[in-house]
Amino acid sequence: MAVTLQVRQRGTLTLPAKLRAKYKIEEGDVFTLIDLDGVLVLSPRVSIVPKLVGEIERLREASGQTVEDLIKGLDEQRERIHQERTADA
Repeated sequence: MAVTLQVRQRGTLTLPAKLRAKYKIEEGDVFTLIDLDGVLVLSPRVSIVPKLVGEIERLREASGQTVEDLIKGLDEQRERIHQERTADA
């Protein structure tokens, strides 16, 4: 797919709505512009952490667990790992 973009005031480019929807591009998303000797490649720079946080929160809510439940589970897992490591030593 080829799309024609026009550089506007202050260097602004507008991506077509269909592409924004297709690739779930939202306001504030960050991109990397790579210059391959005159061929410009625009690539989304995806920060995985906020997306992971959102997914974990969605799963937590769907399962009915509280943040305290998650912390308790982490504490229990840490204790199991500690016991396994000290038993092997």
